[in-house]
Amino acid sequence: MRTASRRGDTPPPRTGSSETETLRGFLDYLRASIAAKVDSAPEPQVRTAGVPSGTNLLGLLNHLTFVERSMFLGDDVTDWQATFQAAPADSVADVVARYRKTVERANKVLDECADLGAPVPRPRPDRPAPSIRWALTHMIEETGRHAGHADILRELIDGTTGR
Repeated sequence: MRTASRRGDTPPPRTGSSETETLRGFLDYLRASIAAKVDSAPEPQVRTAGVPSGTNLLGLLNHLTFVERSMFLGDDVTDWQATFQAAPADSVADVVARYRKTVERANKVLDECADLGAPVPRPRPDRPAPSIRWALTHMIEETGRHAGHADILRELIDGTTGR
């Protein structure tokens, strides 16, 4: 049995007093947590399914990149299941960089949104957009759920724990 390494937890953010600052602060905290969990994970274990469902660490971050792009940038995803696998040619650094770039682009969209009740501005007139509040709350839930999966998968790979 592997001995767990010392936890290096980063506490949740102490955000400002507004609802927007709180929601965005927690989302950015979770985004940074999962990117750090995947960054520097060893090959080929980062792609290896850690559970019977086939979930792997690199695939989780690849999936979240697609979720961010769909939610905030208007990208259309036709096969969500396929997003849980990174391309064989993609390195860990490639997937992490793509995720961070997508988050940066999503944050630029969010920077322009002052009203949490307004719809997410995105170039998909064929579908009604959710409110900014709903989108932020959903992304906190989605990112938090997959960050929890990533915590377990990374610990199984090399014993790394903490956020």
